[in-house]
Amino acid sequence: MEIREKIPLFQLDSFSNEAFRGNPAAVCLITEEYEDTILQKIAAEMNLSETAFIYVEDFDKLVDSDTFRLRWFTPQIEVNLCGHATLASAAVLFNEYQLKSDLIKFKTLSGELFARKVDEKIQLNFPSTETESIEPNNSMLEALGIDDFEAYTYSEVSQDLLIQVKELNIVKNLTPDFSAMKAIDNEQRVRGVIVTSIGDNTCDFVSRFFAPWVGINEDPVTGSAHTQLQPYWSKILGKNEMKAKQISNRGGEVTVRATQNNRVEIEGDAKLVLKGNLFF
Repeated sequence: MEIREKIPLFQLDSFSNEAFRGNPAAVCLITEEYEDTILQKIAAEMNLSETAFIYVEDFDKLVDSDTFRLRWFTPQIEVNLCGHATLASAAVLFNEYQLKSDLIKFKTLSGELFARKVDEKIQLNFPSTETESIEPNNSMLEALGIDDFEAYTYSEVSQDLLIQVKELNIVKNLTPDFSAMKAIDNEQRVRGVIVTSIGDNTCDFVSRFFAPWVGINEDPVTGSAHTQLQPYWSKILGKNEMKAKQISNRGGEVTVRATQNNRVEIEGDAKLVLKGNLFF
C-alpha cells in the first residue's frame, strides 16, 4: 500500500519532569490544511485528552520561526484552549527543533498565547479567566459526590464550573459518577468541572478536573483550568505567585502568577516519551 502522508509525531508528559506522570499530550506538525475530520480522526487514534496540531509553513526555515498556528482536539471535539498540549507543543519546538527564539507566539481560537523558555522550564502566558458565583446544581453536586462546599462558581469564557470544598482530602477522595454527570441537562454549556481546595505545606492549592462531556472523565493536569484557579485563589490567599498541584492519579505540579493586561503565567516541565512519524 502506498503511504501518502508522513507527519512528525511526539508524545510528552506535561507538568512533570518524569515520564508517566503529569498529563500526556500528542503533538503533530503539519504543513497542509487538512479537513477537520482528518484531524479529529488523528486525535481519536492518539486517544489522549488532547492532540495538538502545529501548522508549519516550511520545515527548512522552522528554526528561524517564532509564530505558529495551533489547534487542539480531544478524541471527540476541537477545544478552544488547552494548556498542557500548548506546553508540549512549545517543548517540541524548543527542544526537538532547536528554535533560535526563546519566545513563541501561538495563534489560536483563544487569541494569542505565548510560551517562553526559562532555564529548564517553560512559561505559558494565557488570558486570565474570571469566575462568578451561581446557583448550585444539586444534581451536579450529587454526581460529583460533594456533600458540602465553600463556593460554586462558573466562567462564561471557559464554560467551566469551579467548586471549592473545605479540605484537600475531599478533593483527593472524590469518585464522581460520570454517567450521571453526562445525564444532567447541560443547558449551561458546562465543558468541565474544577474541584479545588486549599493546599497543604507543599502547595497553596490543589485541584482535580472532570470533563466527561468532551470525552475526558478526568484530566490528569489541566493548564487551562489554572487560568481560572490563579485569580480565584489569589483573591482568597492574597498571593500573586502560587504553587499548585493537580492531585489526579498521575499528578502534576504547576506554578502560576498574574501578569499585566489580565494575563496568567503557567510554568511547568514537559518530558518527551515518544517520537516518530504518523503514516496514513
